[in-house]
Formats: sequence, structure tokens, C-alpha cells
Amino acid sequence: MADLRSAAGLALGLAALLAAPSAQAHRMWMTPSATVLSGEEAWVTVDAAVSNTLFHPDHVPMRLDGVTVVAPDGSNQAPENPSTGKYRSVFDARLARPGTYKIVSTTEGAMASYKVGGETKRWRGPAAELKAAIPEGAAEVRITENQRRVETFVTLGAPTTDALKPTGRGLELEPISHPNDLVAGEPARFRLLLDGKPAAGVEVDVVPGGARYRTDPGEMNLKTGEDGVVEITWPGPGMYWLEATARGGEATIPGAERSAGYVATLEVLPD
Repeated sequence: MADLRSAAGLALGLAALLAAPSAQAHRMWMTPSATVLSGEEAWVTVDAAVSNTLFHPDHVPMRLDGVTVVAPDGSNQAPENPSTGKYRSVFDARLARPGTYKIVSTTEGAMASYKVGGETKRWRGPAAELKAAIPEGAAEVRITENQRRVETFVTLGAPTTDALKPTGRGLELEPISHPNDLVAGEPARFRLLLDGKPAAGVEVDVVPGGARYRTDPGEMNLKTGEDGVVEITWPGPGMYWLEATARGGEATIPGAERSAGYVATLEVLPD
């Protein structure tokens, strides 16, 4: 029974991860135990969840099968000691050398709606299962390909930038300001890229953590310029959640619409 509950939770987490953010209140996130450390070697523990309350695991755990730790030299390493519970997943990242690490979770899938005998049907799942899921003769077929990237950043010693290089696929953050050098009251600038090109006019939501202790969520609603750049002035120190979604670009599924999402957890330090 426990295995069934765990599988159901993971399925719900995937559904929340792939759903359009405007259509649901659940937010996915990863938060490291620290973002700035000193020394020649260190470890961080990362919580990962999909929750109703930001940074408070109260819904389902995030899947860990798409998580990668990008080291300061740009190489990939696997998360260590992974564990998935009822409300959150947890893993460790070893910082074996100084520099900036990008911890990233990528997920791709598809959603479809179609009619059979005049009745509307809906399906959501891995793109590889899409063809078998839609019956022959289905009418009014609409397919959306979803790509989601969830990131956070950790620096041991002096900040570096090799791990921050974009891949050129999906919606990504290209830091102009270093993500581990953010200070309350000071503006930070980031460029959003869709398939490696500036993503203009993309809405960016920025929410400070600790919302369960405030009546005002403090959400900031911003938009990228023609150069894909968004500027954020942090009202205070703490953990922040950044989310953006772009539509369009090249889908891998023929005839599909495309939705690409990006999420980051960022720590802002006191001035």
C-alpha cells in the first residue's frame, strides 16, 4: 500500500510539473540547505517538492529522476543519497571543488485532448506514450508539448560561470547578475532564453518565501524586454521563487503546440 501511495504521489507531482502554472496553484521548487559556502569541499542537502505553500512541503514530492548537478567545470554529476517521502524528496550534492554549481531538474511530457463519439477525452503523460494513447479515428486532436526546468544554485568559495551556460533547449535563465551574489535592495538582471534566443515579452513572477507567515504574498509580476532581460530589485533578504512560461518555439512532437517553463529558487542576502 505504501508503494502505491508513493507512486500516486509521484504521478501527481509530474502532473503538477507539466501543467500550465496559470491553471494550478501548486508550485514546484528545490531549496538547498545553503547557497554560499567556504572551504575546499562541502556538501549541501536539497529539498524538492510541489506544494501549495511555497517552500513548505504540503502536497507531493518532486520526482528525482530528472535531477542533475552541474559542476563548476560544466560536467554533470548525479545527486547522492536520494530519498522520496510523502511530501518531499531529499538528496545531497557533493561540492568537491570550489566554484558555482547548478542543480537542475528537467521534465518533458505531453497533454492531449480529443473527441471520440462526440465525447471529449484528455490525456497527460510521457511523449513516447502519446501515439498509443490516442485512438485511431479520434477527432479534434490538440496536443501540447510541455518542457519544464527547475533550478537552484550553490557556490563554494569564489563564484564562477561555466556551470551557468545555457544548453540552447527550452526556456532557460542566462544570469547577467550572478545568482549567488544577490543582495537586498540592489537590482539584479537575468536574461531568459527560449532555445538559446532572447525570450521577449515573457511574464516573470517572483515570490518571496515565508508566505505562510504573511497576509500579503509580496508577489512581483514582471516582464522581459525585447532583449529577454528582466530586472528585479529584491525588497528584502531571504529565499525567492522565480517562475516564467513561454509558448512557441520548435516542438519535437509533429503538430503540437509547445509550452516551456522555467523555475528557480534564489537566495538574497542582507545588504
